[in-house]
Amino acid sequence: MQKILVSACLLGEKVRYDGGDCRQSGLLAQWQDEGLLIPICPEVAGGLPTPRPPAEIVSGCGNSILCGDGCVQRENGEAVTDAFVDGAERALALCMQHQISFAILKEGSPSCGSSRVNDGTFSGTKIQGEGVTAALLRRHGIIVFSESEVEQLAARLNE
Repeated sequence: MQKILVSACLLGEKVRYDGGDCRQSGLLAQWQDEGLLIPICPEVAGGLPTPRPPAEIVSGCGNSILCGDGCVQRENGEAVTDAFVDGAERALALCMQHQISFAILKEGSPSCGSSRVNDGTFSGTKIQGEGVTAALLRRHGIIVFSESEVEQLAARLNE
């Protein structure tokens, strides 16, 4: 069976901005035991520490950031766009290295959000959009699922 890229926090790695994780059970745990998952935290891969101040896409979207037109910032205004782009490129490199066609990424993240991200006001308000890594992977034909869509991926793999 083919490998799947996955947000490391979904496998219990303490890589989230707050030093926590979002461990998932069920199929992800089974696939991890079977050696099918390639974990990455794009933000850590891009050089950001754990824990770290939260960051949000404050202008543009994942795609516009990849075009150089958007910005990912911390609440204090510090730009961390370059780290997010670098981490996305590292995730893509893993996909190329392992011939990965599918990814399961953490919804809501400015890196990994596949359909929702924070609105850039640091208020916790979610809007429709995708993170930098999700956008880059999709640009290269990798199909991105959120952690709530694991069953849909399973069905796709069984086709």
